[in-house]
Amino acid sequence: MTLRTEIEDGVALVTLDRPERHNAIDLDTAAELAATWRAFRFDDAVRAAVVTGAGGRAFCTGIDRSVDVPQPPSPYSLDDPLLRIGPKANDLWKPVIAAVDGMACGGAFYLLGEAEFLIASENATFFDPHTTYGMVSAYESIAMAQRMPYGEIARLALMGTAERLGASRAYETGLVSELTAPGAAAEVALRRAAVLAAQPTGPVQGTVRALWAAREAARTQALAHAPQLIALGNLPPDQQARLFAARTRRGGRDEGPGGGPPVR
Repeated sequence: MTLRTEIEDGVALVTLDRPERHNAIDLDTAAELAATWRAFRFDDAVRAAVVTGAGGRAFCTGIDRSVDVPQPPSPYSLDDPLLRIGPKANDLWKPVIAAVDGMACGGAFYLLGEAEFLIASENATFFDPHTTYGMVSAYESIAMAQRMPYGEIARLALMGTAERLGASRAYETGLVSELTAPGAAAEVALRRAAVLAAQPTGPVQGTVRALWAAREAARTQALAHAPQLIALGNLPPDQQARLFAARTRRGGRDEGPGGGPPVR
C-alpha cells in the first residue's frame, strides 16, 4: 500500500507513504486516493480529513516520472491519472485540510487545489517544474489560480524550477492559512480538523459545497480547454525526457528545500 489512512474521533488522516520517492504518485497511489475519498462519502465515522505526506522532505512531488501513461493520439482527449485524485473530483464534500511539510510541486497541486485550506510548516516550498521540462502547466495552474493572486501563480507556473515559493510568501499571498514549526503541519491540521468534525456534518458539507460553487463555473470552463492546450504546447516526449534527464543530473526536481534557486 502506498497510502496510509487512520481515523480517530471523526477525523481521517490520509498520508501519502512513498517517502523514498518524495511521495510522488504512481498509478496505484492515484487509484488508492480516489477509492479513499469515495469511501469517506459513505463512512459516518469520517467527518473531516487531513491529507499529508510521509517523511518530512515532501508533501508530494506530483506524478512519478517512472510511470508510463500512454496518451491517445487525439488532441481532444488526455489520459491524466491525477485528474481523479482529489476529494472534490470524487464528490466528497466533507472538509479536507492539506498539511504541507517540505516540497509540494507539480501534480501536488491537484490535491492542494481541492483542499478547503492549507496548513504548512516553515520549511515548505511550492514550485511547478512543467515548463522547465517542456510541458504545459494547465490543470495545475488552473487549480492554483483559484487560490492565489494571478501574478503569483503566473510567476510560479511560467518560471518552472527557477522559482521556489517559500512558506512565508505563500502565507502572505493567502495560499497558506497557517504556518507551523517544521514537522508540525499535520499535528496542527489534525487539531483544526477536530474542530470541523465537531460541527454538525450536514451544515458543514453544505457550506463546503457552497464555497466550491462560488468558483466552480470559472474552473469548469478553464478545465475544458486544458487537454487541447497540453496537446498543442507540450514538447514531444523524447525532448521532454532529455530535459528531465539534464535537469536531474543537476539536482532538479528531487532537490531538497535547500537546493535550487532562492526561496522567496
